[in-house]
Amino acid sequence: MQEASPRDVRVAVVGYGYWGPNLARNFHHMTGAQLAYVVDQDATARERARQLYGCQTAMQIDDVLADPALDAVVIATPARTHHALARRALAAGKHVLVEKPLTMDVSEAEDLVTLAKQSGLTLMVGHVFEYNPAVAYIKHVIDSGELGELYYLYSRRVNLGRVQSDVNALWSIAPHDISIALYLLDQMPEAVRCQGTSCLNGAVEDVVFLTLFFPNNVLCHVHASWLDPSKTREMTVVGSQKMIVYDDVSAEGKVRVYDKGAFRKGDVTYGDFQYKLHSGDILIPRLDMREPLQVECAHFVDCVRTGRQPLTDGENGLRVLQVLAAGEQSLRNDGEKIYL
Repeated sequence: MQEASPRDVRVAVVGYGYWGPNLARNFHHMTGAQLAYVVDQDATARERARQLYGCQTAMQIDDVLADPALDAVVIATPARTHHALARRALAAGKHVLVEKPLTMDVSEAEDLVTLAKQSGLTLMVGHVFEYNPAVAYIKHVIDSGELGELYYLYSRRVNLGRVQSDVNALWSIAPHDISIALYLLDQMPEAVRCQGTSCLNGAVEDVVFLTLFFPNNVLCHVHASWLDPSKTREMTVVGSQKMIVYDDVSAEGKVRVYDKGAFRKGDVTYGDFQYKLHSGDILIPRLDMREPLQVECAHFVDCVRTGRQPLTDGENGLRVLQVLAAGEQSLRNDGEKIYL
């Protein structure tokens, strides 16, 4: 069993199904943290965690919240349970990391944000791509002005599986790209439009097409689906001077910066605008591709220890949720443009 030092942050991972094992692995191996508990209703899952990490296990979150030595709770359960579990943990005086989405309802997210502030506790959301070195590099390039005038972004996050029946592709897959877009542009969209279809069971949309309308006429389009022939995790950012392609599944060259662009020249000849096109080199930057989830977990532990504000704090999660809620409203109204 991992030995704890007086300064270790003792963590309980709640939910040991799809994503929980990845979180447990990172906290177990992290310096400055101790995986104290794994909580899951499934006995086989609990035994698997016990065998791997030598940690204590429990069937319910209430079984661990009474432990005064427990510092933090990490929630990786189905999204509809997030609010109740996170609220219970915060009310017990524990710092909380919640997997995306923060909740399934804006008012519930606001409730958690308020409670965390009143209690002086860390509330963080697992928008893991904001801890990806490739995404951080792209933000640096955008903020530097190197791309010129930003025109639009589009992303494809598709695969064959993992098919879900309780939430649609908007809520299951699109939060990643919404969080990336808000992070890169550092602002909220003014409006949202979303369309999709249910191909398999008629209950939830297996594919969605989401468009975010940002200030200054900047568009962001997101294609999310678990019903596609191949796994694609790609985002393209187009500017007037340069363009970037981010391919998360590429073995090498995850980011490519294209010295290509098109912009309107200042003068007008015979009533027609003149345009300049250029095409130059392709830059593949060298990136330190540390596991983003490891960075995220270490950041959470640091925030718990120091009281710093997390990059993906509760307010961050609330903003993503507001976009999701508007997207859902548009989806239910046949793609109506919803203003935030």
